Amino acid sequence: MRIARRTMMALAATTFLSTAAIAADPIKIGLTGPFTGGSASMGVSMRDGARLAVEEINKSGGVLGRPLLLVERDDEAKNDVGVQVAQELINKEQVVATMGFINTGVALASQRFYQEAEIPVINNVATGTLITKQFPDNNFIFRMSAADTIQSGMIVDEAITKRGFKHPAILADSTNYGQLGQKDLEKALEAKGIKPVAEEKFNIGDTDMTSQLLRAKAADADVILTYAIGPELAQIANGMGKLGWHLPLIGSWTLSMSTFIDNAGANGEGAVMPQTFIQSPTTPKRKAFIDAYQAAYKVDRIPSPISAAQAYDGTLLLAAAIKQAGSTDGAKIKAALENLNTKVEGVVTVYNHPFTAADHEAITGNIPVFGMVKAGRVVAENPADLEGANAIRVKAQ
Repeated sequence: MRIARRTMMALAATTFLSTAAIAADPIKIGLTGPFTGGSASMGVSMRDGARLAVEEINKSGGVLGRPLLLVERDDEAKNDVGVQVAQELINKEQVVATMGFINTGVALASQRFYQEAEIPVINNVATGTLITKQFPDNNFIFRMSAADTIQSGMIVDEAITKRGFKHPAILADSTNYGQLGQKDLEKALEAKGIKPVAEEKFNIGDTDMTSQLLRAKAADADVILTYAIGPELAQIANGMGKLGWHLPLIGSWTLSMSTFIDNAGANGEGAVMPQTFIQSPTTPKRKAFIDAYQAAYKVDRIPSPISAAQAYDGTLLLAAAIKQAGSTDGAKIKAALENLNTKVEGVVTVYNHPFTAADHEAITGNIPVFGMVKAGRVVAENPADLEGANAIRVKAQ
């Protein structure tokens, strides 16, 4: 009787100690993005999407019997801050992987520290083409968003092939994101034998685009192609409104940002952009995600749905890789990401071997669809893209 009681007490003590050890020994995942400033709607949405995934994973027992812990840092969309954050997450927090980035420039400035430390990076939002090609050998950088080569091709096809415009003007901001995106647009236009009639640059924080728009107008532009973020994109739309010059706006995915939609108002109606995810409950997984986001953060419209969805999916893929690796060693997680042996159902798509050693892009050209700003929200330009068999578009193999 005493032996049995002692055994039970020993088991209870062991269970208590194990539970305490699990609670005290989480798997640390870095999360870096702009949670303040002009890019905050993207950064906060990314953060909140990742938080939802972590909460689900931890409720199901975590990974390797340990909870995931997001170590969040605001990079303020500044390259130098991003570099400081990277060093802190690696050296002080000792994260086993990091998720980010929003801004292409911050990603390119920061990723080298993770690469040198052999810590995998899941790039949830930044789209600069160079991001996953920055390190050709033993690459630790992965991406969940549609690269600018995909988006620029879609933008040009929409403007030139589908709509028949012949005289595009390109308006892009002066950041790495804007300028690299502009180059991708130029290449896509050149492939169709088209040269932009005007190419205009502006800075983050500029509030008057009149001079750029007047030059585009003088060049007889018939469509405006954009690469920038929400606040400045709104200034383009509002500038055209003031001039009484109404041309179609076709640009990168950032035309879906709440800071564009809200600040542009009626001037932003009809703007179109590539989207990997539109806030529409077209599958049970998408409905559950949207419902959970709205309930957790008390919003109706997700500020940047695409950022939230890609971060949610990126977190699921990272957790699956750690589980498959059976380890938090960076090289082993990388190897598992490159050869995931289980399908992962996300809200953007179903991921079946999303990465290989030679391909660190989760999104292929068949996945994004065109969104359109309508009545303060982004809807599918072609509703059939979000219905039936097209509701989930699996990565092309």
